[in-house]
Amino acid sequence: MSELLFETQGGIATITLNRPDSGNAFTTEMLSLWEAALRECIHDDAIRCVVLTGAGRIFCSGGDVKRMAANAAGGQQPWDRAKYLTDHVHRIPLTLMELDKPYIVAVNGAATGAGMDMALMGDLRFAAESARFAETYIKVGFVAGDGGAWLLPRLVGMPKALEMLWLGDFVGATEAERIGLINKAVPDDQLMAHTYSVAERLASGPTVGIRLMKRMVQQGQTSGFREALSFAASCVGVVSATEDHREATAAFAEKRKPVFRGR
Repeated sequence: MSELLFETQGGIATITLNRPDSGNAFTTEMLSLWEAALRECIHDDAIRCVVLTGAGRIFCSGGDVKRMAANAAGGQQPWDRAKYLTDHVHRIPLTLMELDKPYIVAVNGAATGAGMDMALMGDLRFAAESARFAETYIKVGFVAGDGGAWLLPRLVGMPKALEMLWLGDFVGATEAERIGLINKAVPDDQLMAHTYSVAERLASGPTVGIRLMKRMVQQGQTSGFREALSFAASCVGVVSATEDHREATAAFAEKRKPVFRGR
């Protein structure tokens, strides 16, 4: 059975981490399949929204601790460890930087270490009420190697981020919602239904506007206000020429629901 499942339906692509017996811990094969799936999502215009989740009771436990122990005992060199991260693990966040379509993470269970960091990379995050989050790197004498030290402070603030990174304690889904770590905690049996209801709204929306809005928000994280305004003006020029914009304004005038075609 494949370590990662990928399927598309109705403009929505679903990526499922599929090593439930191992807590969906990363392997080189899984990471390669994951990157390939994201590449398809980037290039296939029929895909208008992407959902990520995990198989079984755990979302993702991150790196394989047993493999780490074997590497440490076997004398793995620092360069080899760094190269594994850059050549494999980091391919996921770097590829996601190219994805301007909505990327929703449905956290179905525990998200720990690099698994939590992968969850943080979602544009939107929904979690089952039983889900838990922990930056467990410190528990194995490690540091956040998959972007957690950059992502987490931007979501919950520096003091809370340092608390989670230094102590490695679990945060439940309800608390995660309160501190802004996730968008919403939902009952376990409603997680995927809620996730797909949002995904369907996005997939049936004005695609160009949605994609440009994501680019505007991302660009605004590293630019000044003047530059952000200039980019916004350019985006308005583009989106105003789309069929979806003309359809939306016509529907408003005719007091009907618009039918968007994604162009």
